[in-house]
This record gives sequence, structure tokens and C-alpha cells, in this order.
Amino acid sequence: MSHTNDDETTEDVEAELDMAGSSGPDLEFHGGAAASAIPLGVFVLWAVVQSGLFGIGDTTGLVIGMLVALVIGLFFAKGDWSAYANAIFEGMTQRVAATAIVAWLWAGMFAQLLQDGGFVTGLVWVAQSLPVSQATLLAILPAVTFILAALLATGIGTGYGTAVTFVTTFFPATVLLGANPVLMFGAILSGAAFGDNLAPVSDTTIVSAVTQDADIGGVVASRFKYAVTAAALAFVAYLIAGATMSTGAGNGALPSGNPVGLVHLVSMGVVIYTAVRGRHIVEAITWGILTAIVANLLLGLESLNGMLSFVAPANAPFAEAFTWLPILSMAGPDTASGVGGSLYVGASGFFPLIVLTLLIVAGARIMIRGGAFEAIQDFLLSTAATSVRRAETTLVLGTALVNAAITINTAAEIAISPYVARVGESFNINGYRRANILDANTSALGYIFPWAGGVLAGYSQMPALVEQYGPEMIVSPVNVVPFVFHGWFLFAVFLVAALTGFGLEYVPDRESEEVSRV
Repeated sequence: MSHTNDDETTEDVEAELDMAGSSGPDLEFHGGAAASAIPLGVFVLWAVVQSGLFGIGDTTGLVIGMLVALVIGLFFAKGDWSAYANAIFEGMTQRVAATAIVAWLWAGMFAQLLQDGGFVTGLVWVAQSLPVSQATLLAILPAVTFILAALLATGIGTGYGTAVTFVTTFFPATVLLGANPVLMFGAILSGAAFGDNLAPVSDTTIVSAVTQDADIGGVVASRFKYAVTAAALAFVAYLIAGATMSTGAGNGALPSGNPVGLVHLVSMGVVIYTAVRGRHIVEAITWGILTAIVANLLLGLESLNGMLSFVAPANAPFAEAFTWLPILSMAGPDTASGVGGSLYVGASGFFPLIVLTLLIVAGARIMIRGGAFEAIQDFLLSTAATSVRRAETTLVLGTALVNAAITINTAAEIAISPYVARVGESFNINGYRRANILDANTSALGYIFPWAGGVLAGYSQMPALVEQYGPEMIVSPVNVVPFVFHGWFLFAVFLVAALTGFGLEYVPDRESEEVSRV
């Protein structure tokens, strides 16, 4: 997701954890603590029916599902409903949701500027210029895209932003060339998951380290072998799938390649360089946005009006006096009034996902306040976690279960982290190991489930691509589930590690440094 670069990060995480366990009276429900899981349970059921059975990947439809779920949960709350309502507000105001939202908005504007500035046609030019056959090119594209997305996500620390950037740039270029859309989307999500898991500046990395009392540098170093193992398996899988899965013949409307659009590699480089230097992700992407705007204007890739435009109604009393501005025009008989341009389109595409995120975090807050999380933790601790290996297996499966319900990865991580710490400390498991188990599942499954935030972040950009390039630009979130190879392999690597004890470290094996302040 995103990051900050000072003491505020770890302090905010600790504040979130305190909030998860206290803050106000506990909620009571008819049916006991288990009933507090009803909102998230109903939402997951809604998402499975909408996305899985009906094949509808509509984010706004999921918003309605979460609203309905919260209303249903209200009728199970005991006493004054105001406590339930206040829990909703508490959840929606947590920093974890705001952090994701801000990162998406900035990344959306940046990605749209690159797309409208000809970056896609630049990539098409590269593909057309390579001294390989089209069949060979299409076979290796998924694997290459996975590596490139992984590098970007590791550099900027936001898997969601990477999904947005690649869906609006690499995805249309490769699909127009004839690559399999489902496989390409899966490769992008895999790269995003890799970076979210390994990047030292990722929120999931920071939260996993802080909550398990481990230093961030040590956590990243200790998880490298797991991430690279899963990535190597995923790379081979994409090579095999790219060579064997059927591809399209390419769109007849394939744009002419134009190398000028490749100037936006500089824009992306500015973002990566700034992020790696330790600057806040908002600052890093802002520099990228400014670089892209300058490049578009200087090279004639997009006009100022194309990046931001106002169309005033014909009867607006004062607007006509300002039509000398390049960004303002008057509506005509066939022109509707409104705001448009790359910046507007890039940000507005996330509005449904933003609302959904706030509602999901609210549902998680209700589940925490109502005691369902604590009840699940107590049950697993007393019945399943009876040995070290069973304890670690329980941690892997438990974090997977929580991520299925709370589909915003950092929110899920904060919710389950106290249980991971509690079980791990009971069996003297090292903080690095606990942090790695916690982060791996969060990063992997956050880009697999059809209703997961990472998947929806990329999917939300596809309707706009349909208008520009054609209907093949839509990939159902359900169809891509089997092809997020890195996510599945990362989950499998840690499940095998838990079952076999591979890489297991106890507290005396290695001492954590003081928790890093990044």
C-alpha cells in the first residue's frame, strides 16, 4: 500500500492497535460475540454470489452489499443502537483506511496521465521493434510483466498503486498485441503482491514488523528467501502459461507504435527514485505527476485541457468571461457541462472503491468491538495451537481466514496481529518469523480474492479502457483467481514452512534490533 518516512508511522500503527482493543464500551449482540461477525460474513456471501455466481465485478455493487450487511448487523445489536453506529464511525476514521485512499487517488491521477500521454503506444513500439516473433513475444509477456510490476511495487511500496499503473499502461498494450487478458491481469497482481510483501516502505511490511516487535530491516532480510522462492516458481509458471494458453489475434484497432511516449519511463523513474530515497509515497507520486505533466506539455503528448478541463453550462452567467483560459469551454448543443481530463478521470475511478474500503474497515471494527475476533483467537489457541508446528499452521490458516473477510490488506493485518503475537510468544517463536507469516498471507491473498482491495483497484480502471480500446479490456475478478501465481505460491511456501518447520526460528536464535522508525 503506502508508507511514511518518520516516527509517525510506527506511532500510528500502535495507535491503531490500541484502538482495536479499547476505545469505548464493548458491543453486545443477540447471539453472542459470534454475531458481531455477521456484517462481514454477509458481505463475503454477497461478494461470492455477485462475483462468483453471477460473474458481476461491479465495485459499486459490493458497496451496496456492505451497506446491506451493516444494516442487517444493526438488528442483532443489543441495547442502544448508537454504540453500533459509533463503531461504524470509529472504523471509517481509522488511519489505515485513509492511507490506502490517499495512495489510490495519487496513483490513479499519475497512471491516467501516463496512459493519456502515450505511454501505451510507446510500449507497443517497443514490442513491435523487438527482434522476436509475435508468438515468442506473447509467450514471454506475462513473465516479463510480472517482473516489471514486482520491481515497481518493491520500489514505491504500494501494490495497489502498481496494479493501477500497470492496468492502465502495460495491460492495454499487451492485450492489443494479442496477449491473454486474464493471464496479464494475473501477472500484474502477482507483481503487486511481491512488492507489497517485500518492500521495506510498504504498510504491510511496517505493520507486520511493528506488531511483532521486530525491526523492519531484519524482517525484510529474513523474508527474502520465501519471497524469491515464490517469485521464481511464479516466473516459471507464467512462462509455461504464456506458451500454452490461447491468446487473441490482437485488436484490429492496434495503435501505431510511437517511441515518444516512452518519455514517461522518466516519470516512473522519478517516483521510484524518490520513494527509495525514503520520501513519503504522496510526495514521490506528486513528483511523478509533475514530471508527467511537463513531459506531456513539452512534447505535445497531451494538452493542458486534456489533463484538466471545465465545460460550463451555456447559461452560466460569468463563465463566458473566462473562456480565454485553456482549461475552460462552454457547453454546446451536443456537449454536456462538467469537469474532465486525465486528473479527474484518474481520481474519480477510485470513488466506489474508496467507499467500499471505508465500509469494510467499519465492519471489521464492529467484529473487533463485538468480541468475535477474540473468541476466534481463544478457540484456536486452546484447541488447534497445541504444538509449534500446529501453532504455525494455525497462524497461516487464521490469517488467511481473516484476509478473506477483511479484504483491505493492512486492515486485516492490524486485526489479526495481536493473535499472531499471542500464539507466537506462547511457543517462543521469533518475531521475524511471526512477522513473515503475518505479512505473507496478507500480501498474497489481498490480490487473489475477487472482492479483495488489490484486485478491485486494478479492475476499477478497466471500464475506462473499454471505451478507448475495446471490450477485451475487461477481465472478471473471478476469472483471474487461479492465475495470481505468486500469491498462491507465497501462501503455499509459508504453509509448507509451517508444516515442516523450515526456517523456524525461536526467540533465543536471533534477537531483534530496536523496531525501526521509518
